[in-house]
Amino acid sequence: RCCMQEHKYPINQWAKDDRPREKLRYTGAENLSHSELLAILIQNGTRQKSAIDLAKEVLKLGKDNLVELGKLTVKELMSIKGIGEAKAISIAAALELGRRQQAAAPLPRDLVKSSQDIAGILQARFSHLRHEVFAVLYLNRANKIKQLEVVSEGGITGTVADPRIILRKALEQDAVSLVLCHNHPSGSLRPSRADEQLTLKIKEAASYLDITVLDHIIVSEEGYFSFADEGLI
Repeated sequence: RCCMQEHKYPINQWAKDDRPREKLRYTGAENLSHSELLAILIQNGTRQKSAIDLAKEVLKLGKDNLVELGKLTVKELMSIKGIGEAKAISIAAALELGRRQQAAAPLPRDLVKSSQDIAGILQARFSHLRHEVFAVLYLNRANKIKQLEVVSEGGITGTVADPRIILRKALEQDAVSLVLCHNHPSGSLRPSRADEQLTLKIKEAASYLDITVLDHIIVSEEGYFSFADEGLI
């Protein structure tokens, strides 16, 4: 019954139990499929396709994977006939909210003891990005995180981090140690020669200010790489 209605009628004409909005209201969002949740955002279909049909096309464009879907731009979403700018913006906004919710877990305020203490949060914030970002965690004398700050953003293949900016911010934060971090949009976790050279450059410069570089963590969708764990710092 439901499948026939998907192709013939708009959502407001479906049987009440089949409508995504009503289903969410009475049974909870966790009981809706990805396509049903997207259909709520899309709201209206076209003469040829229901909102559910359009939602399934959107998912297909994202390789039926929410992580891949979250990488699509508004323009890419609009390549689907029936997804105009307003619908595309709603979808992009919802996916970004989901990503921010995932990344919004508070930074660990306890003593940072290992790369695992912070790698998960760094992955949630940066691993999905299509461009490279360089960030720094600033820690106080008790080895507790004071601030996470993006210090530079670049292109698909790299970014440039200025040690002077990093250390100036460290002094402003009254930080005594740092954890460097950047993402690899390619998915690779192997540090490049440039990554290694930059790490040593920042470490040496920081030493003149009695600031310690504890680690440099590279994150991607595949996981993370810790310079400290690998004995490279």
